[in-house]
Amino acid sequence: MIAVAVPVLLCLLLAAGALWLRRRYAVITVRGESMIPTYHPGERLLLRRHTLVRTGQCVVFADYRSVTSPGHPEGWILKRVIAVAGDPVPRDRAPALEQVFEEHVPPGQMVVLGDNTDQSTDSRQLGYIACDRVFGIVSRRL
Repeated sequence: MIAVAVPVLLCLLLAAGALWLRRRYAVITVRGESMIPTYHPGERLLLRRHTLVRTGQCVVFADYRSVTSPGHPEGWILKRVIAVAGDPVPRDRAPALEQVFEEHVPPGQMVVLGDNTDQSTDSRQLGYIACDRVFGIVSRRL
């Protein structure tokens, strides 16, 4: 009986560990050139599935610009956070925010830019990005 219980228990522990890792981390492949020179197309990145973002971090968030069904993103976008809630609104770096009345980024919002601004659609065109759209924060290259 014990000889059967040990392998079953080990399998359950391994399955629980794998589930924990899957909920905590994800791997993405960079597409597009908006984050060059930091990240290049085809590179694989490890994401920490976390939504508490800080200025300077690179995040992956849902692209809802052309949603085919409500609540389902069309894809994922990789950008660098340049301002979070409470930071001064970076009007000089994000023209779409030039006319907002707030002095500081509102709660639940962030401002993002691509590192390669010539090839990036970001807060310069889109304005604020809701923090609840964040899928994860780049942890490292793989």
